[in-house]
Amino acid sequence: MLIAAERLWTNGKLTTGRAIEIKDGRVSRFRPLGDDTPDLSVSLMMPGCTDLQVNGGGGVLFNANPTPEGIAAIAEAHHRLGTAQILPTVITDSPEVLEAAASAAIAAMGQPGVAGIHIEGPHIATARKGTHDARFIRPLDEHTLDVLRRLRGAGVPTLLTLAPELADLRLLREAADLGVVLSAGHTMANADEARLGLANGVTMFTHLYNAMPQMTSREPGVIAAAILSKAWCGLIADGIHVSAEMLNIAINARPRPDRCFIVSDAMPTVGGPDHFSLYGMDIHVKDGALVNAQGSLAGAHIDMLESMRRLIAMTGLPLERAIAMATDLPRQAMGLPPLAVAPGVPLRDLVALDKDLQMRALLK
Repeated sequence: MLIAAERLWTNGKLTTGRAIEIKDGRVSRFRPLGDDTPDLSVSLMMPGCTDLQVNGGGGVLFNANPTPEGIAAIAEAHHRLGTAQILPTVITDSPEVLEAAASAAIAAMGQPGVAGIHIEGPHIATARKGTHDARFIRPLDEHTLDVLRRLRGAGVPTLLTLAPELADLRLLREAADLGVVLSAGHTMANADEARLGLANGVTMFTHLYNAMPQMTSREPGVIAAAILSKAWCGLIADGIHVSAEMLNIAINARPRPDRCFIVSDAMPTVGGPDHFSLYGMDIHVKDGALVNAQGSLAGAHIDMLESMRRLIAMTGLPLERAIAMATDLPRQAMGLPPLAVAPGVPLRDLVALDKDLQMRALLK
């Protein structure tokens, strides 16, 4: 198979006018197109996205189906939409669900599309719980540390979202020492508490702006501490969770502009039906947003390629920066090796897009 790409994203930059030879389902080499007729001509060839926050997809919610089969179904639903790898995300739930999710992640490592696990809660602030169930919220404890030890002992990349102001600093540091990526989210932290978390192992902020106190002139809070830090910041770029203006502030005010990335926060409706059940409540799509019976946001109804397109539309970012925020940067934030359009890479990990950044073809 021969693919002609006007633009090619590899090794952190765009190149132009390349032909990509595919053999046995993998990239074999690059070369000039010459007089050959390609099997497929595309505007852009790039690695599939990496999404660090995927609650569900294809009608499957990880909390409700914390099994290797559940993970596989979610990963496949997102692969069809241009995401190569995900962190299946288990949100605040019972200790039994957390244990099952960890076991599923361990068993699923090595499956196509699975990069690790994201544990979002239960160690969060009740006042900023969002759609998380308050019944299961509890402080960071030895039970969760045992789960983290098991995950890291099995080599599973692990992201833990918690409220740093509520965490025992000894346990926080122990989790960081295990190699767990700690992210501040669903938090009531003020700026000083956020900086204390950063000094004790926190390296990331989960869906910046959402589920945290907002900045004011005399209370900069966790958001200002995050923006002015060198930590990683995840952002939901659906145009619903965060406005264009606030996205621009977060991206452009950073001392390290390369420390922002996008996540989908996707729920089962992505690649699936328009509703699902969470904690026994009906969640449905309304005007592009996912809402519960009270009209509150409950995750997002968006995939990563659509997030990348909306990010560019809302911020005017150059294509190169937007691609990086959907591919290379989330991987760097997790310490994962980069995906690239390079010899030896499986075709499954790549996406081909047209001039409007729409999927040109599903590569298998």
